[in-house]
Amino acid sequence: MRIIRYPHPTLRHVSKTIRRVDAELTTIVERMFDLMYEAQGIGLAANQVDLPLRFFVVNLAGKPGEGEERVFLNPVITRPKGSEESEEGCLSLPGMYGDVTRPKQVRIHAYDVSGNVIQEDASGMLARVLQHELDHLDGVLFFDRMDEMKRLKFTDALEQLESEFAEAVASGELTSVAEMAARRSEWERTYC
Repeated sequence: MRIIRYPHPTLRHVSKTIRRVDAELTTIVERMFDLMYEAQGIGLAANQVDLPLRFFVVNLAGKPGEGEERVFLNPVITRPKGSEESEEGCLSLPGMYGDVTRPKQVRIHAYDVSGNVIQEDASGMLARVLQHELDHLDGVLFFDRMDEMKRLKFTDALEQLESEFAEAVASGELTSVAEMAARRSEWERTYC
């Protein structure tokens, strides 16, 4: 398991609702936290590790043993309030940062891996991270939330990532796009 980069097609795939949790999924969650910490992130969506499943992990401290590790399965965000612009980055878009406007406060409804209901109002950084990660589950990247002029600064970097992806597929380092789709379908059959 590794963090995939743009333009991998799973990043644009709308994740499916999880219908079961087993030991393998729990192990995947643990590995996602490890990957997130290694990459110095504070949130990581299943799409970002090539899984079409509707969940993400968060730890605002960004370090193992610090902060609170949280898992959100089948999250839904409602009751947006206010508006705030702040800089965001993404582990699947290394080195790219830009200002994104999002609601200042939201309510999240989700489940943890034990099936317990999570329902809380979130504000500040937690609200932003929850919205950013939920966007991933819907196939939306942070630069999609920016106006066209702000996105222009990413043109060269995105083209470079697209070229690297095409080369990796052509060389066999990555499987074909069709094989990627078949793998996503298999995960969906197992958990959705």
